[in-house]
Amino acid sequence: MAIAKAERLMNLALCLLGTRRPLSKRELRESIEAYLEAGSDDSFNRMFERDKDDLRELGLVIETVENLDGDVGYLARRDSNRLPPITIDAEEAAALGLAAKVWQQARLAGAASGALQKLRAAGLPEQVDPYEAHSALEPRIPVHEASFEPLMLACRDRRPVAFDYRKATAARPEQRHVEPWALECWRGHWYLAGWDRDRGAERVFRLSRITGKVRSRAGKFTADVPDVVTVRETVASWAGESADRSALIRLRAGAGYPLRAKAAHMREVGEGWDELEIPYGHGLDAWLVEFGPDVVVLEPAELRADVVDRLRAVAKG
Repeated sequence: MAIAKAERLMNLALCLLGTRRPLSKRELRESIEAYLEAGSDDSFNRMFERDKDDLRELGLVIETVENLDGDVGYLARRDSNRLPPITIDAEEAAALGLAAKVWQQARLAGAASGALQKLRAAGLPEQVDPYEAHSALEPRIPVHEASFEPLMLACRDRRPVAFDYRKATAARPEQRHVEPWALECWRGHWYLAGWDRDRGAERVFRLSRITGKVRSRAGKFTADVPDVVTVRETVASWAGESADRSALIRLRAGAGYPLRAKAAHMREVGEGWDELEIPYGHGLDAWLVEFGPDVVVLEPAELRADVVDRLRAVAKG
């Protein structure tokens, strides 16, 4: 949301909450600087109606009242817009403390600390210090990618984005137009799940492969957002975690340690090569390509063909 609009909505909400009597459109226009600069009456009326609808969508209860002169007035009664008291027990406070500590090394550290301060002011149990609870635990979520923050905000605001993305098997990045749904960390890497407009399908993107800036796009989402976005399950499937077959590969000695960790069986075959049997599912071909000339697929034949096709595509690029 643009800063100017956010400030205008805040000023309108404060006027409606602070008045003891209904305020007419004319009075609200004279009280809020942005409305004075709106220009014509038609421009002001359109802006005011949009702002009023936005505040109601955010949960503010705005009453419309007709005064003695027949004019329509607006107000937001405090008793109708008061939040219920916050009650948090010791276990919940400890969980909140751990959640806040997760973000202390990330860009959200300030927001997390501020949220805890507000909760303390609202009645967080005094006998529990969220930062001391479970002090032996030091949860951390690494966030090194510059694309994380703009994508997090785009997910929150339901705002389409565009970015350049380099697949593991591609020599050059391609532009993607995405409706972002959710971000999730899996095995030390951040992934974005969303709707790829160019391909007309759900896709998962690894943030470390996004090059350049994430650019916001105007307009609304064209695809429905699922109730549950299974980022980890999708990535695990693509990475071959849900194994239902076995592959036999030859791996250069001293290389491919992640592959060695997955191997069910391994033996030396001489001349600087080892032979590995690896359980796998969907997506192993893309992973093997990342190891380049250090890997040779022996079987099955279809996996070998997929890896060769990907390598040829990279060579042509």
